[in-house]
Amino acid sequence: MKNILVIGAGRSASSLIKYLLDNSTKENWNITVGDVSLDTVKQKIGNHPNARAILFDINNEQQREEEIKRADLVISMLPAFMHINVAKDCVRLKKHLATASYVSAEMRELHEEAKASGIVLMNEIGLDPGIDHASAMKVIDEIHHNGGELISFKSYCGGLVAPECNDNPWGYKFSWNPRNVILAGQGTAQYIENGEYKYIPYNRLFTQISTVSMKGLGNFDAYANRDSLSYRKFYGIENIPTMLRGTLRMQGYCKAWNVFAKLGLTDDTYKREASETLTYAQFVDAFLPAGKLSIKDKLIAFMGDDMDINILEMIEWTGVLSDTKITLSGVSPAQILQDLLEKKWVLQPLDKDMIVMQHQFQYRNKNAEIKNITSSLVVKGEDQTYTAMAKTVGLPLAITSKLILQGKISARGVVIPTIKEIYEPVLAELEKYGVKFEEEFH
Repeated sequence: MKNILVIGAGRSASSLIKYLLDNSTKENWNITVGDVSLDTVKQKIGNHPNARAILFDINNEQQREEEIKRADLVISMLPAFMHINVAKDCVRLKKHLATASYVSAEMRELHEEAKASGIVLMNEIGLDPGIDHASAMKVIDEIHHNGGELISFKSYCGGLVAPECNDNPWGYKFSWNPRNVILAGQGTAQYIENGEYKYIPYNRLFTQISTVSMKGLGNFDAYANRDSLSYRKFYGIENIPTMLRGTLRMQGYCKAWNVFAKLGLTDDTYKREASETLTYAQFVDAFLPAGKLSIKDKLIAFMGDDMDINILEMIEWTGVLSDTKITLSGVSPAQILQDLLEKKWVLQPLDKDMIVMQHQFQYRNKNAEIKNITSSLVVKGEDQTYTAMAKTVGLPLAITSKLILQGKISARGVVIPTIKEIYEPVLAELEKYGVKFEEEFH
């Protein structure tokens, strides 16, 4: 009997938990799911005989140690910054760990110690990061195996709303952590193009966009991710002249979001004084130059050429220019904006979300001919619970956890899914769940 501890049962955990429960009898697993909300856990596991629900406090060191001791493998669905204490416990207690989050500097420092303990600290095995790494490496390894040289790699991913459920001008609804959406892109994006390093600061990020086309879905806005460079090493393409990773949104989204960014409404570095005394219009007006114009005309003048009628309609639709009172106090501008949008960008009971991902490869084959491969993925959710986001984050994490417990992954230490023993079986099983890439050669 193998014991699995799942920490966190939020919106991204539904498909993960279902997979573990569905496979628990065959694989001889006992599954403990812990969360700050016991009701949430009970909703996810039902009355399954192989599952145990617990109220879990990640800051309770005694409880954390006791539960990790019981486990053969720990799956952390916590916010990324909370993984490190779990990881340190796993290394000390010699228990495997799996997360869908990026490898942090603190996590990377545990590599040698984890190897010495004979355990895997598996990270970046969700959607993005995760499926993106696995699917990219499959094609990159095939190109190299056939004697080719990769000269350009661009990869894009977006968590959106399915077109048939799109009933707002932004073409967007929350299917994952809203805070991450509000703060997305902050910092400076960096990538390489034709051998030259390129940088896009946050104040230009949502205006310096490109267009990505998906068959059957049309065109999307794409903006550059903060770091497109570090994965050259992990992908074995250190000398590639062009590499870019980006995020996809419906067309028009980026130009409208640029209004919020340029105003300063996505700033999370300070608290807005007396916010509970303001309307949203007054909140926005405080970011605009003084004058007797209406707030709408002030905003148009402030944005200049970056504003048009469609963008203005999108901004107005959110209610951020309305006389509705703000109910939050002692919070940042970003938190005020998040609270507003969480009321507007809600997945309704019958709504479906959608994941879109596309890799664009250009390579020189062994005959010195330039060839292109486009690899695209589209996944739609089932409902509010079993979203495409939950499916594409949770299933690769669950499948990899199964492989670890079956002894089919020999790698030890801090690992991401760029190696064949991980990405091949994970991608193969994902296809059974409808997570399948379509490749075009041209």
